[in-house]
Amino acid sequence: MGYHTEQEEFWSGTFGETYIRRNNNQRLLASNIALFSAVLKRTEPIKNMIEFGSNIGLNLKAMKTLIPDLSCAAIEINHQAAEILREDSFFEEGVEVFEGSISEYEPGQRYDFVLIKGVLIHMHPQELEHIYDKLYQSSQRYICMAEYYNPSPVMVRYHGNDNRLFKRDFAGEFLERYPDVKLLDYGFWYHKDPNFPQDDITWFLMEKSGNREESRKENA
Repeated sequence: MGYHTEQEEFWSGTFGETYIRRNNNQRLLASNIALFSAVLKRTEPIKNMIEFGSNIGLNLKAMKTLIPDLSCAAIEINHQAAEILREDSFFEEGVEVFEGSISEYEPGQRYDFVLIKGVLIHMHPQELEHIYDKLYQSSQRYICMAEYYNPSPVMVRYHGNDNRLFKRDFAGEFLERYPDVKLLDYGFWYHKDPNFPQDDITWFLMEKSGNREESRKENA
């Protein structure tokens, strides 16, 4: 598999495999359930979703716990993570996994809910508009971003590496790019939350207003 950026190569290899071991725990799953409970308070019923950069699927598990009949799909660049997700018995009907980089994914089906969490921060800044387009094209109605926020772009050293983590106003850029998308809700999740900590991420729930009535008819 060829990679467009050094960031993609970084996550497809051994560092991505180390990330699997570091983040595979029930405490994080519980925190994800709490976070998505807050996000879903502002949505109407959703039937299917896709996650961009799913790793082993802890976010999908949280969403599936909250919506048991949810149909799930995922894009994942790391082979080991993709295999774990494909074989996870938690998802009785399975997860449709598109193994490869997000930059190579070609949107086909549109999903009620499109999620990207802790992934845009690791993308090369020059790839962001391309990724925004794929998120937009994949969405039937809702787009949720949960990332590190900063009002202006900044690079942060990540596990001793430069050019592996970037903060900026991802949601603000997305809203400016697509006039038919509106902000529904947002929130901050603190790493010292006593019960359900997250890694100081800010989540944004957005809606494609042009598809609102169409989605209501499909869910009727």
